[in-house]
Amino acid sequence: MQTRIFLLLFLMCFPYLCSAQEIIPFPNHYEQKEGTLNVPKVVTISTNGEFSSLIPEFVKTAKRFSIQAKEKGENGFIQLIWNAALYNPEEYRLNISSNVITIEAGCANGCFYGLQSALQLISNAGVGGSISCAFIQDKPRYGWRGLMLDESRHFIGMKEVKSLLDMMALQKLNRFHWHLTDSQGWRIEIKQYPLLTTIGGIGNLTDPNAPAKYYTQAEIAEIVEYAKQRFIEVIPEIDMPGHATSATKSYPEFSGGGSERLPDFTFNPGKDVTYTFLTNILKEVTTLFPSQYIHIGGDEVHFGNQQWNILPDIQQLMKTHELKNLVEVEHYFLNRMSDSIKNLNKTVIGWDEVVNADLPISNTIVMWWRHEKPNQLEKAINKGYQVILCPRIPLYFDFIQHASHKYGRKWSSGAYAPIESVYEFPGTEFTSGVSISTPLVMGIQADLWTEVIHTPERLQFMIYPRLSALSEAAWTDDRVKKFENFNSRMDRMMTIYKNFGITFFDYRNPDSSPEIDGPSKKTQKTVE
Repeated sequence: MQTRIFLLLFLMCFPYLCSAQEIIPFPNHYEQKEGTLNVPKVVTISTNGEFSSLIPEFVKTAKRFSIQAKEKGENGFIQLIWNAALYNPEEYRLNISSNVITIEAGCANGCFYGLQSALQLISNAGVGGSISCAFIQDKPRYGWRGLMLDESRHFIGMKEVKSLLDMMALQKLNRFHWHLTDSQGWRIEIKQYPLLTTIGGIGNLTDPNAPAKYYTQAEIAEIVEYAKQRFIEVIPEIDMPGHATSATKSYPEFSGGGSERLPDFTFNPGKDVTYTFLTNILKEVTTLFPSQYIHIGGDEVHFGNQQWNILPDIQQLMKTHELKNLVEVEHYFLNRMSDSIKNLNKTVIGWDEVVNADLPISNTIVMWWRHEKPNQLEKAINKGYQVILCPRIPLYFDFIQHASHKYGRKWSSGAYAPIESVYEFPGTEFTSGVSISTPLVMGIQADLWTEVIHTPERLQFMIYPRLSALSEAAWTDDRVKKFENFNSRMDRMMTIYKNFGITFFDYRNPDSSPEIDGPSKKTQKTVE
């Protein structure tokens, strides 16, 4: 008992000693060294000039972590050094000696990621605390480390999006896929077609009469710039030819009808004016998003294309182009819109259904989402498409994360998406026919659909702490990745979440972390 009391008093009297092993995502090369570095009351930062643009944002971010920071002409506590030998744009070296932290990089991206590692260390140690001396040389496993947010079904808003971008940046995620249109709501202002927002923005999944909510073009630009400062690329998704109800109720002349359950679900592929309408929309979208990519959906068209069988325009299209069935009509549409996007100097991204449409390999990226259809992944890679892995199990964050949870989705087999499964993905071989080491795999992405999410608190509960597991799965090589090690480091990350007022699920103490209610149904939704 006396020994325990002495140890407790010892820990209370001495500052926290932080190790570089506490960084999330875990570095791919880490060497512990002798000695420690004390954190000063004011963290100064200097550069040889190459990375000066990063300093103001770092100073602002440090303040949010209760760290005082300021720029210094030279010999700062943190020193940023340009090193041309580090040719990977996201690579950095971080050296912690007894009196200074140096960060070397060949590009601003890498230097920024080095700063995120330093920020975690300084925050974890606290003023007066110490950091173990160490050397890190780090670069990511995958170039695409993404998260998708659906704001059509439930609109979340700018404040929460910016908070999400902050946490993505801290953990070195670099792609924000923004699902802005779907049947339930059109959430992006298009000035040529104002009814898309004034009519199409009305309602959400749980309240079809809710007042119109959407982002103005000025707000879009603000978020894109905010993400850019954090080296996050924002990829817009404008869903077509299905999931189009919010657009077709605004401009019914472009509707291809739907089904009894999903009326006006599609655009009309048989009218030339449909392609003009959609191309004009995409022209405005390209002025708002500097990303090389435009996501066009292309999924689940069969849910609501039954009226294509009787629409005269589509019957004439099938006759003119010798299209045998509605699937070929769908593929005709996708190829024609692909041409429009190529003419806008952009690259198409689509869900894995587009593999069957034989879009140009050089200008198409496939997102594999149907985990129960590994053949689609194999087909995409065998055809030569670049792919992004985002299978429902385990990377759909609208799936529940604990067996006791009731407000989310489960697969028909009972599978869901606990943090352990997110962390272990993708391993070294995900299907019998596909090696994950192929260069055609660009990376991984988690997707957050909002059928079961309607408030910022519910959104946070479903994202955190799985976002941390995602970041390490995307960044850290399997040879140095261990869940037990990650689990111990989550103490510090969850402290950061608490300090930022984020509602998260404490997966290690589920009884002390009550589930945040979903928007409507009080039972799990089983899907297949």
